[in-house]
Amino acid sequence: MNRIKTINIVTLGCSKNQVDSEVIAAQLQKKNIKVYHESEKDCDVVIVNTCAFILDAKEQSVETILMYADRKKKGFVKKLYVMGCLVERYRDELAAAIPEVDGFYGFADLNNLFEDKTKFDLLGHAERTLSSPKHYAYLKIAEGCNRQCSYCAIPAIRGKFVSKPKELILREAQMLVDSGVKEIMLIAQDLTDYGVDLYNRKDLESLLRALAQVKGLEWIRLHYAYPLGFPYEILDVMNDYPNICRYLDIPLQHISDDILKSMKRGSTKQQTYKLIENIRKKVPGIAIRTTLISGYPIETREHHRELAQFLKDMRFERVGIFAYSQEEGTPAYPLGDPIKQAEKNRRVEELMAIQEEISAELNNAKIGSVLKVIIDEQLEDGYLGRTEFDSPEVDNEVFLYKSENEKLEIGEFYPVRITAADAFELIGKKV
Repeated sequence: MNRIKTINIVTLGCSKNQVDSEVIAAQLQKKNIKVYHESEKDCDVVIVNTCAFILDAKEQSVETILMYADRKKKGFVKKLYVMGCLVERYRDELAAAIPEVDGFYGFADLNNLFEDKTKFDLLGHAERTLSSPKHYAYLKIAEGCNRQCSYCAIPAIRGKFVSKPKELILREAQMLVDSGVKEIMLIAQDLTDYGVDLYNRKDLESLLRALAQVKGLEWIRLHYAYPLGFPYEILDVMNDYPNICRYLDIPLQHISDDILKSMKRGSTKQQTYKLIENIRKKVPGIAIRTTLISGYPIETREHHRELAQFLKDMRFERVGIFAYSQEEGTPAYPLGDPIKQAEKNRRVEELMAIQEEISAELNNAKIGSVLKVIIDEQLEDGYLGRTEFDSPEVDNEVFLYKSENEKLEIGEFYPVRITAADAFELIGKKV
């Protein structure tokens, strides 16, 4: 370890992986090692934090490992380590196929990553070295998942649901705010089960009330709420505190009773319609983001039409749609993958066309209104920002033309009048 001066951490996959990399980076920096996230220049050591959620993610992870293995063979990198979800699933196959890698590490054996037995506690540390812009950050409040959704390999990869203690979350939030963070995205595989293992009850409401009182924390955003047994009390908190965004990411995956049953989601079409109706009734103006899976093995054309009608009925503010990916070791794996990829892609495109039209209508309805916008980025001809209804990288953006005598600060909030819109972007001017 003493000979290592620079480390580049390359993170693939979801925001939960991103947080893991930031925790590891902070602990390495305590050893006087310069740590980079996604550095374009060569470093002594490269750590690739992999994803294995679906086929595309696995392929991207393997391609990235091979690229750095080639850099190592050419002498540009001294050591190459691979960690994360792909290692949990395919350690032996990877070790046999890519011998240039100096070590493959799952979540349980990260402490063996370096010779001096550096202890990497991914859930028990508050210190982070952010890879995101300094004004926003993701905050992981739990690890693993107790759900048994038929298509998902996460419980096998990440293990049982484990909540992070509330006092540690609050300490981490305060440290992030002290470092300049103004917006926090709460993440977990399942936010709504927070606290069941620590406090014998769902305790997300109490956590949100405490976080909302952290001075300097202007936006708190909720990602990945499970629909079954949804805790409506968190909506009361959303109404009580203006710094909790009227935004909810709640993956629904499908609407057909046949598909939901096979997916082992535990809910029905009627319950899902009622859930969305109740959420919108309780928090008027809320932006709901959901994700849907198209091309599940038993999905018929009628099931697809049912899903398309669901989109038209619900008019979600934000939607992500994914083609089904058959994953080894999941309950759905024995069903095979009978729907051709071209047909899956066609269904996805059809659903996205419906959503694009809805999104354009919802955005055009905002023209003339004044919204609070945080500035994320300066461009040559203006600025990019977001409203409380939009999460970084996955949702809509607000474009502001640059005024000759006006400079906006990255990470600051401004009132913006919306003057134009399209399906995925608002255009406005600072008031």
